[in-house]
Amino acid sequence: MSNNSSGRIMRRTNLCTQLLGIGVAVAGLSLPAARAQSSDALIDKLVEKGVLTVKEANELREEADKGFGQAYAVKSGMPEWVTALKINGDFRGRFEGFYGDNPDFVDRNRWRYRLRLGVAANLIENLEVGVRLGSGDLDNAAGLSSGSDPISNNQSLQNNASKKGIFLDLAYARWTAINNPDWTGVLTIGKMENPFVLSDMLFDNDYTPEGAAQQISYTLNDRHALKLNLGELVLDEIGFTSSDPFLLGTQLRLESVWSPKVGTSAGIGFLTIQNGENLPSSAVPDINAGNRRHVRYTGDLETYAGLDEPESGYDTLVADAAFTYTFGAFPFYAGPFPIKVFGEYLYNNAADDMNRGFQAGVTLGKAGKRRTWELTYRYKVLEGDAWWEELTDSDFGAYYAHSPAVTAPQYARARSAGYWAGTNARGHVVKASYSPLDPLTLSMTWFGVDLIEEYLPGSDSHMHRLQVDAVLKF
Repeated sequence: MSNNSSGRIMRRTNLCTQLLGIGVAVAGLSLPAARAQSSDALIDKLVEKGVLTVKEANELREEADKGFGQAYAVKSGMPEWVTALKINGDFRGRFEGFYGDNPDFVDRNRWRYRLRLGVAANLIENLEVGVRLGSGDLDNAAGLSSGSDPISNNQSLQNNASKKGIFLDLAYARWTAINNPDWTGVLTIGKMENPFVLSDMLFDNDYTPEGAAQQISYTLNDRHALKLNLGELVLDEIGFTSSDPFLLGTQLRLESVWSPKVGTSAGIGFLTIQNGENLPSSAVPDINAGNRRHVRYTGDLETYAGLDEPESGYDTLVADAAFTYTFGAFPFYAGPFPIKVFGEYLYNNAADDMNRGFQAGVTLGKAGKRRTWELTYRYKVLEGDAWWEELTDSDFGAYYAHSPAVTAPQYARARSAGYWAGTNARGHVVKASYSPLDPLTLSMTWFGVDLIEEYLPGSDSHMHRLQVDAVLKF
């Protein structure tokens, strides 16, 4: 980087630090939550104007949080670690309906909620420990007493207003080992947020993996940054063998801001599941369907008894790209208006066929701030053996007309008749969202999905799924 460029960035950062200091001082007269909202709004505005890069904005947020915490600790007389606690959470209420075109499918409606409450603390410089509790539906836990659905925090309203469960959703330690203007290196262990920047084609948005992850970022210049995400994730622990199934992942991403109006991102990654033969339906929560699995028979080797481990392995290559253009203004929208076009492709080299997936879509606007809205359309195809069924989106599914009979083949893709999410599906997703207030977002999502390989062949698998949500963040 040239001296002129470095000087320009330094002057810009000093100016923004002064502006931010004013914002923090004013916000400090109020509650910590108000302080955070005020300073964040100021930083967001500076990013929108092109005064700050995203990296510079994040650094200023960290410095503002540190400075406020130290000042508040002195004023209140509390230990610094107490005032450094960060509390966050969200509540989502949902109406959901399922409507199938097959006459054998019985339409259903249900009401659900999701509650998450987390706390994080910076115990020492660059070391964070966090815990989050979350709701979950034990009735959908596949008979496992250890917890609920691993890819959903939803809780259905049912059972005559019975008491509902709360589970450990996050429990992690994060160490920022390297933190300078050019390099950032972070190590996380425990039950954590997903370390990979990937869509719900591979990981449901509620999935919180367990194991270890490493994230390394390198700032090429004030416009481009390289990020390397690594993960060593535990899938199950089996008492009778040392060949426990686990997931290894590598992802390299390039994020660029070409101008205040134009931004791009691109990534390529590789995910592999080791010892996948030890992932039978009976060993892990049996939530999704779609993989071709070995059929298990009773002692007479003729009567169908269920499905066992996946027939193929999972060595999946994934690539994604996105382009964002931001208009200065748009009718009925508060602030700069982004339009994002995106796509994703994946290929499982360990399967002989039905081993691909892709999606493409466009997003208009971005909800989350007062008087902003968002409209997204995407078309998605996820073949049966492109990825392990138990990790992908639990909302994107269709109708299986029957389960394997007595004369079942050696392999099958469905455990029983009925609605199943997972792989072996293709269809459309449309989502509209509006934020009347900063913490409140209202949305409606429609799924129109078919099975790629139907059971029975030629049966009508098309499903309509409707979700109406109200999300409150705090």
